[in-house]
Amino acid sequence: MGYVLPWGQISFWGATVITNIFSATPYLGTYLVQWLWGGFAVANPTLNRFFILHFLIPFIILLLIILHLFILHEKGSRNPLGINSSSDRIPFHPYYTLKDIIKFITFLTIFIIFFLFTPNILNDPKNFIEANPLITPNHIQPEWYLLWLYAILRSIPNKLGGVIALLIAIFIIYLPSTYNRHKATTRFYPINKHIFFLILITWLILSWAGRCPVEYPFIQIGQLFTTIYFIYFLTYPQLTYIWYT
Repeated sequence: MGYVLPWGQISFWGATVITNIFSATPYLGTYLVQWLWGGFAVANPTLNRFFILHFLIPFIILLLIILHLFILHEKGSRNPLGINSSSDRIPFHPYYTLKDIIKFITFLTIFIIFFLFTPNILNDPKNFIEANPLITPNHIQPEWYLLWLYAILRSIPNKLGGVIALLIAIFIIYLPSTYNRHKATTRFYPINKHIFFLILITWLILSWAGRCPVEYPFIQIGQLFTTIYFIYFLTYPQLTYIWYT
C-alpha cells in the first residue's frame, strides 16, 4: 500500500499490474478492479484509498500481535521436539524479554542505517519519474521480496491459472506446519532437512528470474523452478512418511 504513495512510474504501474490480478475473477473481474480503483484507472481515488489502508493496516497488525500474545500465554508455544513441555517451562521475563529486546534493537539499528544513510539503495531509479499513465516502462517488476511470486505468476500462460498458482504458492507454505502439528520439526528428518536447501535455491532462482525480461530462456527457467517449488511441498508428507517407515 505504501509503495504506491510516492506516485512514481514504477509505483503507478506496479499498482496497475497488481490490482489487475483481480480482473482474472470470473464474471466479476472487471467490476472488482473498477471498485478497487474507484474509477476506470489508477488515479487519485485509488491513491486516497491506499493511503487510508496504509495508515490503518499497522493498527490491525498490532491488534493481531496482542491477540497472538494472549493466545501464546494461554496455550503455550511449541518446541523443536514437538512434545508437551509444560513440565519444563521457563518464565517469559527476563529470558524472552531480553531476547526480544536484543532482536528489536538489532533490527532497529539496521533499519536506521538504511533510511538515514542509504534510503534509495533498494529503490528503482525509474520511480523518481512522476507517474504518467500514457508512458509504460519497458520492464515492470515488483520489489525484490515479491519477485519469486511474480516469476510464478508469469510462468503460467493463462491469466486465471497464474493467479491461482500465485495464491497456492503462498498458502502451500503452511502445509508442512499443518502436517507436523503433533510431530517433531524438520531438523529431526534428515531427508527433509537436506532437501530444504533445494527449496532455498529454488526461491533464489525464482527471484532472479522474476527480475529478468519475459523472454527465452527466463520464461522456461521460471516454469521449471515453479514446478520444483510445488513438487517440494506436495512430496513433503511422503518424505516424512518414508523416514518413519
